[in-house]
Amino acid sequence: MASSEEWDALSPEQGLEAIAQAIDDAADHGDAALNSQALAWCERLEPRLESDAQRVLLDYFQANAWANRMVAKRGDAAAVWAWDQEELQRQIFLLRRALGSPAFADLDLVRQCQILTNLANQLDTAGRFIEARQLWTRALSLLPVFWMARANRGNSLMHYAQALYDPGQRAVFAVAAHRDLDAALSHIDEFPELGDARLRSAFAAKAAAIDRHFDLAAISADYAADAYSLGRSKVEQAYRRWCLDQGLFLNPLNDLGPDSIAAHDVLTLPDMVTDIHEPPVLVGFFNQLKQEFVSARWLCFEGISAERVHASDRGVLLYNTLDYAAVSLGVEQVKMAFRMSYSLLDKIAYFLNHYMKLGIPEKRISFRHVWRDKDSGPVRPEFLSSENWPLRGLYWLSKDLFESDFKDVMEPDARALHELRNHLEHKYVKVISTIGGLTSGPATGPFVDTLAHTVSLPDLEARTLRLLQLARSSLIYLSLGMHREEERRRDSAPPDRLIMPMVLDPWDDGWKRRW
Repeated sequence: MASSEEWDALSPEQGLEAIAQAIDDAADHGDAALNSQALAWCERLEPRLESDAQRVLLDYFQANAWANRMVAKRGDAAAVWAWDQEELQRQIFLLRRALGSPAFADLDLVRQCQILTNLANQLDTAGRFIEARQLWTRALSLLPVFWMARANRGNSLMHYAQALYDPGQRAVFAVAAHRDLDAALSHIDEFPELGDARLRSAFAAKAAAIDRHFDLAAISADYAADAYSLGRSKVEQAYRRWCLDQGLFLNPLNDLGPDSIAAHDVLTLPDMVTDIHEPPVLVGFFNQLKQEFVSARWLCFEGISAERVHASDRGVLLYNTLDYAAVSLGVEQVKMAFRMSYSLLDKIAYFLNHYMKLGIPEKRISFRHVWRDKDSGPVRPEFLSSENWPLRGLYWLSKDLFESDFKDVMEPDARALHELRNHLEHKYVKVISTIGGLTSGPATGPFVDTLAHTVSLPDLEARTLRLLQLARSSLIYLSLGMHREEERRRDSAPPDRLIMPMVLDPWDDGWKRRW
């Protein structure tokens, strides 16, 4: 190990090289002391960095060091299933910060793919398999032969398949998982330098296990992914195509791609057992959550795609404040979609409070508070004992939201989302059109509105889409988490328990109107 004097004499570039080598050596030899020393060097080097590119690399190397600490706990089942893991949280934050840097796009493609893949791996470990798949797919769009992304995506798809309550969807996911693993195996042989080729046998074993348990040829022959109508009118077709491309249908099949078979919101609650005296209140609640989501989704689509002046805007007297403000029904629709999407998350917490019988007073329920009895206390035992991957994903998704009581935020943009929501709900948000030249960052100029929280139209639309995607993921994690919880409850129930089935009919589309 270098002395303090030797270390301080290194240039930032030399320091980065030394850190990278130390972290690799620590991983190869399981040297915890060297790994800790490398993390200390990272802290010492950070103030001396000279460019964004150097900061991206330091974040990537630090994340690798935290990954080494996490690997050291792999043999401890309790540590693996712990809902709070500092090593996991640090990696996600550092890799997200690297990904969000303006210098990320200047890295070579392999390094970009490494950052995307490592971040996806950690999100997947946390249970956020939907967001993880998006990142693996992004890496493969940059470098299709980057087999570490493809193999990990295939492995995760099989875990996703096992979490589904629909056997037909499970079979389709198995085919997609096997396809990824099979392609990754051929790429390992051709490009072994793009990852740890020693993992080949593990990936091959997973592919073989899928092949043994599923008739892949028969499933593929029966599956017509893109043979379904997207609607009658051009508007409906455009809307459904947009939802598919944005990954916004409440349908796990949309996570396999923008195929027309996924253009229906078929996600529902799994079969569940309730007290005989309890009406289907959770079914009604989930109906409402879905309806609010799809309504917010439509408002966003209509607001983003609006090109003409709406009839409701004609004849409304407004004054030009000389700062290129965007004022229209379309802008307000995007704002409403943002607010509705954000509010869905707290409503999911209210749902969980009832379903898990947590007994939290209504005024204290929020998406961040529902997981703990006290703000700084441990995760509630009702969750900790479940070994519930989708539900843990919902918990880790809650860490993407900012609240003043919580410091463990993993999303660098969380405070900005929180401030925008606060101003939309209680204060004053001014949206600036692209004509004004503002695409991101604070507004400037002689006519800046010092009273308003100013945001550009592209930023508002991007953040609203981001929130819609988070809300969609949350609803899927909730449904699949309930499926796992119902399995756990069934396995632990007395063998002589009596269950009376109750079948509910679906709403007919013709009933969905104002009577």
